[in-house]
Amino acid sequence: MILPIVAYGHPVLREVAKPITPDYPQLDKLIEDMWETMYGSNGVGLAAPQVNRSIRLFVIDSTQIFDNMEDDEQEDYPDKPGVKQVFINARIQSLNGKEWSYNEGCLSIPKIREDILRNEEVVLEYQDENFDTHTKTFNGITARVILHEYDHIEGKLFIDRISLLKRKLIKGKLDDISKGKVRVDYRMMFQR
Repeated sequence: MILPIVAYGHPVLREVAKPITPDYPQLDKLIEDMWETMYGSNGVGLAAPQVNRSIRLFVIDSTQIFDNMEDDEQEDYPDKPGVKQVFINARIQSLNGKEWSYNEGCLSIPKIREDILRNEEVVLEYQDENFDTHTKTFNGITARVILHEYDHIEGKLFIDRISLLKRKLIKGKLDDISKGKVRVDYRMMFQR
């Protein structure tokens, strides 16, 4: 089932999400719905707070980014062909490498894109959908998508990483989103 995506301005997007255990109610169904919602919205990642659940869960599919790149452009990224994965109770162990800029957007903040600096590598401890624990290093575009979704479970948004001046310049657009004055081709949930 495709779930509505929570829009900028909703308080759930600013909460630090809670860890979950294997007995979380209907977790398999939630994960299935999150995949369907993400693909139905043309996203490459989706965090549980974006579907109004303040829990430490996100899904990513960075393979889609590579599918939409020219072959010569793909050579710039060491993580090709990307990763499709579920992350539960993730915790960053370390951030490594130089920061690099990439133009990011967010399903919760539609029609706004900004160049965001992020580290080129992240070491992440997390559990998969079977609650097996892993510690793994991700880099390139995949690391970026993970860090973007990780921000969501920490109550942060990509616009928190832009300058105050840029935030002031997009304030009107952000206000419109929070008031529901935005048209997208996926269902959204607005704070009333």
